[in-house]
Amino acid sequence: MNTTATFKPAQTDLTPEQELARLRWQCRRGMLELDAMLASFLDKCFSQLTGEEKAAFYTLLNYPDQFLLEYLMGRSVPLDRDVAHVAKKIQAAAGP
Repeated sequence: MNTTATFKPAQTDLTPEQELARLRWQCRRGMLELDAMLASFLDKCFSQLTGEEKAAFYTLLNYPDQFLLEYLMGRSVPLDRDVAHVAKKIQAAAGP
């Protein structure tokens, strides 16, 4: 998949607060629905993810906005099972 920006896992020398600030910036997609879902997920769940789930989250951020929206709205499912698992977690965090 070809994207204009590639998001990679945070540097190991960043504090958790710095990592969240960096991610918050990377999650700003310019689409209200995506911004709201990703921000909610960061606030509620990101710190509790395993290393594998964090890696899948970074992979998910590499998808183009159109695919990301489809995945997070539940209209389609990523082929990567780890990414699909994290997409479900994001959906749950965005719920009431």
